[in-house]
Amino acid sequence: MAATHGDEFKRDAVRNALTSGLTRRQVASDLWVGLSTLGKWIRAISDEAKVPDRDADLLRENEPGRHH
Repeated sequence: MAATHGDEFKRDAVRNALTSGLTRRQVASDLWVGLSTLGKWIRAISDEAKVPDRDADLLRENEPGRHH
């Protein structure tokens, strides 16, 4: 059975993914959620919040397949 995470958990996960300096993969692993799940949360919450340009840049930098 899949785990159900509350909105606060999801917001915290997205905040960590955007500001911690870790990759999405690292954040997802630390939180025991799938990478694709974290990506869905980031897209959903970013769309709701109309992500500032600086955070949108961070989102793009952390996309799978992008190397720094």
